[in-house]
Amino acid sequence: MKRKFPRRYYNNPIDFFRDFSDLMKKRSLIREAMRIEISMEFRERLMLMVTEVNGCRYCSYYHARLALEAGISGEELNELLSGSIPQNAPSDEIPALFYAQHWAEKAGNADDEATEKITQLYGQKKTDAIHIVLRMIRMGNLLGNTWDFVLYQLSFGKLGLQENENLN
Repeated sequence: MKRKFPRRYYNNPIDFFRDFSDLMKKRSLIREAMRIEISMEFRERLMLMVTEVNGCRYCSYYHARLALEAGISGEELNELLSGSIPQNAPSDEIPALFYAQHWAEKAGNADDEATEKITQLYGQKKTDAIHIVLRMIRMGNLLGNTWDFVLYQLSFGKLGLQENENLN
């Protein structure tokens, strides 16, 4: 018996269009979020936290490379890729990294209390920037995983899995 595909993916178009619509409504803020509010290092840490939860092999590879280019050490990168908050992450980023992980685990719907705490800590503008970064990587992760799911289905479970996901 074939087991369930192990990663999160878009299993209905409504979720995809909800993510896409949210980004389109905030597209004027994306540039500011990516260049002004959130440093490249911080952005890659956030993206890797979400990617680890969602398990996208494409995003994991790509953002690991970008993280190294941004100056994140190999040791810190390994911690991020394992789903851990890096020991040497900047202390002012640690709450956002925990929040990113929680947000991803809740499929982009963090608890109101957690969102309120992050907003109090970072302010509305930076929290909005964090949410844009999280939504962008979620969308990339789920699109990559959806592609793998299609490969998995079309190949009767022979394609679309990572080495550690052999289900048959």
